[in-house]
Amino acid sequence: MRTPVIVSWSGGKDSALLLHHLRRDPQYEVIGLVTTVTADYDRISMHGIRRVILDAQVIQLDLPLYEATIPVAASNTEYEAAFLAALARARAAFPSVRTIAFGDLFLEDVRAYRERLLAPHSWQALFPLWGLDTAALARQFVADGFRAIVCCVDTQQLAPEWAGRDYDSDFLDTLPHAVDPCGERGEFHTCVYGGPIFGQPLALERGARVRRDGRFEYCDLLVRATRSL
Repeated sequence: MRTPVIVSWSGGKDSALLLHHLRRDPQYEVIGLVTTVTADYDRISMHGIRRVILDAQVIQLDLPLYEATIPVAASNTEYEAAFLAALARARAAFPSVRTIAFGDLFLEDVRAYRERLLAPHSWQALFPLWGLDTAALARQFVADGFRAIVCCVDTQQLAPEWAGRDYDSDFLDTLPHAVDPCGERGEFHTCVYGGPIFGQPLALERGARVRRDGRFEYCDLLVRATRSL
């Protein structure tokens, strides 16, 4: 029997790669997504992706979504409670699910934290992309036909003008060598709007740029309005 698994979905490239990987693996059956949303902003936490875009992604992925809702500047305790509550709702819907998959690549402390959080609640953390070469993984993302926009940049690690750029071959060719090609150290975050896991690409357009916490440069993304004839 295939192992049912929940995917940690951020709306970005790593979670898209994760979902694409799992859907091609006969060992697993993806039965849902879990996403952390900041209630005050109505956006995916960290990435800043609007809920309307998250909803559009979920429609294309055709999977149920379980939201972990947190306030602005949530404490770690608040985050953990919300995340575990979302997983509890997933298990209520699918009693056999015991596995949640993450798109983490090489940060040992992040992996260890997730495992410590989940183990007491009978959840197993799965890391299918762990240890893969991030430069090769980034190139594969582009080659597989995924399409994404850089929605957030940590200006302490990458210049703010990188926010809003397409995550494509040109992006990777010109990225400073000190920056991980997958942004695994939090250098940047992306919003995926097309690719092999989507029924059809989302129509997005770039909006205003804003700096938060004196550090994070966000490029707001909007669903492009349909023009009537």
